[in-house]
Amino acid sequence: MKIATWNVNSIRTRLEQVTDWLQTNPVEVLCLQETKVVDADFPRSPLEALGYHLYISGQKSYNGVALFSKIPLTDVSIGFTPILGPEVAELDQQKRVITGVFGDIRILNLYVPNGSSVGSDKYSYKLTWLKTLQDYLKIILDKTDKLCICGDFNIALEAIDIHRKTTPNDIMASPEERAALTNILELGLTDAFRLFNQEPGQFSWWDYRAGAFARNRGWRIDHHYVTPKLKERAIGCTIDTEPRKLPKPSDHTPVILELG
Repeated sequence: MKIATWNVNSIRTRLEQVTDWLQTNPVEVLCLQETKVVDADFPRSPLEALGYHLYISGQKSYNGVALFSKIPLTDVSIGFTPILGPEVAELDQQKRVITGVFGDIRILNLYVPNGSSVGSDKYSYKLTWLKTLQDYLKIILDKTDKLCICGDFNIALEAIDIHRKTTPNDIMASPEERAALTNILELGLTDAFRLFNQEPGQFSWWDYRAGAFARNRGWRIDHHYVTPKLKERAIGCTIDTEPRKLPKPSDHTPVILELG
């Protein structure tokens, strides 16, 4: 089976691109981020016509996550609150977390906060959010040994994941962000892409400015992380740059994990 993740930067703006991509790449599960639309206005019909079951959690103009699945998902939940309780409800005001079970695999789709700039209030929020994610995952991993976490993490973990050298003040590459993500991975998760590709110059996001995509000045910030049981089943993980070449694309492009 194939699980794809894609920050579409507005599902309504990119609807035709998403439906076209799914017809060419009929993945079993597609995880979207930055859908930027309230649930009542989500463009369900064209996607359901392709045979997908839709599970969505959105808000106006910002954030928003969605799961599209070829079969109905079970045990679907939204946000941290169902697992961690009402004390984290404030974090769930931003729609960034959705999960469900496909067969025997739990899929967790995340849109991690960007953080804006190191030292800002939004940066502190990001670090709090990541610590909450770690607490959430400790409970989830007690319940399943087949977990795929995917989405826009807004963190490039290593130098190889960025086209240029960075400083400690670079958002998405600061030591605190990287440490927070490393702590999460130490729960027993593996970067699926790096199982198959150790080459530099492999990115999933490029700024719209300064011809960044044409010059391949990108960052790899969209990830699939898997537990050991799924690591054993992984047979490929690829970045599809074709949608980034389209007119008015998202600044991100799909990343696809294939499991045997």
